[in-house]
Amino acid sequence: MIMPTVLTKRADFLAANKGLRNARAGFVLLTRPNHGAGVRYGITVTKKIGNAVVRNRMKRRFRELLRSALPERALADHDHVLIGRAGGVERDFQTMSDELAKALERAAIGRGDPARGRRPKRGTRSGNPAGKSVK
Repeated sequence: MIMPTVLTKRADFLAANKGLRNARAGFVLLTRPNHGAGVRYGITVTKKIGNAVVRNRMKRRFRELLRSALPERALADHDHVLIGRAGGVERDFQTMSDELAKALERAAIGRGDPARGRRPKRGTRSGNPAGKSVK
């Protein structure tokens, strides 16, 4: 049984963001090799999701999801980061557990979602009436 540890440093979260991405309706799972540091996990829920009560409820649900899934399905020597999405609080726990299992299976075979393109900065679209980019 693998005992995962918790990610606490911002640099580890930023590094995980460069890894494999598997998006689901209630969360996004990021996985990235950590070069022998063991199985680690982290949870991120932004203020866009809701107030502190909602964010903390989502984090508690994510912690329980990871505690139940990672001992059996974790990728060895990888960081696992769950990023909360707006619909994650209302979703059924069993549904989210199944989605996490599928996301971990996809990550284990090296499959992720296609890379996201960067959004253009505000004011730099071709419809800018002044024809200038805003810095």
